[in-house]
Amino acid sequence: MPSSRSLRTHVRQALAASLATVLLAGCGASVATSTSSSSSSSSSSTSTSAVVTTDATTVEDALADDVAVETGDTAYDEADATAITLSGTSAESDSDAVTVADGTVTITAAGTYVLSGDLDGQVVVDSAGDGVVRLVLDDATITSSTTAAINVVDAKSVVVVLADGSDNALTDATTYADTSDEAATGALYSTADLTVGGTGSLTVTGNSNNGIVGKDGLVITGGTIDVTSVDDGILGKDYLVLTDGTVTVDSVGDAFKSDNTEDAGSGFVLIKGGELTVSTEDDGIKGVQVLVSGGTIDVAGSNEAMEGSLIIVDDGDIELHSADDGVNAASSDDSTSTDGQPGGEMAADDSVRLVVNGGTLEVWASGDGLDSNGSATITGGDITVYGPTTDGNGALDVNGTFDVSGGTLLAAGSAGMMVAPSTDSAQAWIATALSGTAAAGSEVAVTDADGAEVATYALAKDAASIVLSSAELEKGATYTVSVGGTDTTVTAGEAPAGGRGPMGR
Repeated sequence: MPSSRSLRTHVRQALAASLATVLLAGCGASVATSTSSSSSSSSSSTSTSAVVTTDATTVEDALADDVAVETGDTAYDEADATAITLSGTSAESDSDAVTVADGTVTITAAGTYVLSGDLDGQVVVDSAGDGVVRLVLDDATITSSTTAAINVVDAKSVVVVLADGSDNALTDATTYADTSDEAATGALYSTADLTVGGTGSLTVTGNSNNGIVGKDGLVITGGTIDVTSVDDGILGKDYLVLTDGTVTVDSVGDAFKSDNTEDAGSGFVLIKGGELTVSTEDDGIKGVQVLVSGGTIDVAGSNEAMEGSLIIVDDGDIELHSADDGVNAASSDDSTSTDGQPGGEMAADDSVRLVVNGGTLEVWASGDGLDSNGSATITGGDITVYGPTTDGNGALDVNGTFDVSGGTLLAAGSAGMMVAPSTDSAQAWIATALSGTAAAGSEVAVTDADGAEVATYALAKDAASIVLSSAELEKGATYTVSVGGTDTTVTAGEAPAGGRGPMGR
């Protein structure tokens, strides 16, 4: 398969002269069947809780209604720092706030501590007083055979600084000696607000459970961080925020997740900058809310790539690959769902929303491409969906209103579950089933009634349907979609009639 990045470039170049963008189509008021309410989500994974109390439509507005993000300061004065030299199962320090016993280095007071060397054991932070505990990792390797490598038992807040030019590594035990409810569950584990930043590198290996765990909030502000884990990769309970740095996660469980589903305004993932690359056997980016306002995201492999009850994309360069849904806006309340039942109908969940205001979003999905059990709104951005090739799912699947008022959307996939934007969308769209399945590499051309070219592109994946929305299209106008020498006439704004394959699932 050719590179998806190069395919994106090809599409953009092909459309640049005559089409401001190419839009995708989603399920909603306009469905490829006479029964417009038969769209439903077919997610096979456990969805997040619907603790969403905001009606925000932008990332900024959503954050105004959420709990405040606390970001620790990674700057420090070396003259005021305490050195801790790690060596084997011991360590040396001249501070009374540092004790060493049986391979465990315990820090009991706020301050800045510079750790270097190799430790076969564990670093524990147990600071009951006020103040920040700042751990500067400067070529530090910590490997535990019994528990977490770093365990923050108590502190007001903790900042882990990756010293400039340093290479650091944290590895936990395969089996923990303490498996109680209060025990650590990650190689880097903190019960306090945790910030990780700096300009050095950090390799985290979670052999027993998770990689990095923040039981309050977790913010990543810099560094090159590589996490491998047998369960979740990076987990922040109240929130998980990426503002800068290069982060790579390879996990068996969810890769980049916030999981507080009890407290309103918590449990959100926020990506403002940096680079995030994810490979996982489960979900890639997951939270009650998933908010993206910048950065580069590449979910190279996942079950579902991005999941939340509220998903807002304001900006960023996003590429998602999934075995199931690419983007899944869903609640955890599946009591009324009829997914998997032929002819089943699923009512829209008003608490669930997907909003795209800008950025570039490219989705490669074997399940639904863009899936919302509630509403979906597109006001801007460059959206391309390479949907499923079988009829059990669709490139777009929206149970409620699907409004498109700007941006460009191109969705190509199977025809059996084809869905288009709502008929009263402000921006025009076309949607059609092809006469058969067009092979990847086939050229698609869209021309107006006068034969003028509106759009042209090459299919990156086999497809039997096309949905396109763009400012270049005009409501009510007639267009011709040509693929492999076969022409299909379609009227902008009219839902496609019929569609191949079963409509229920």
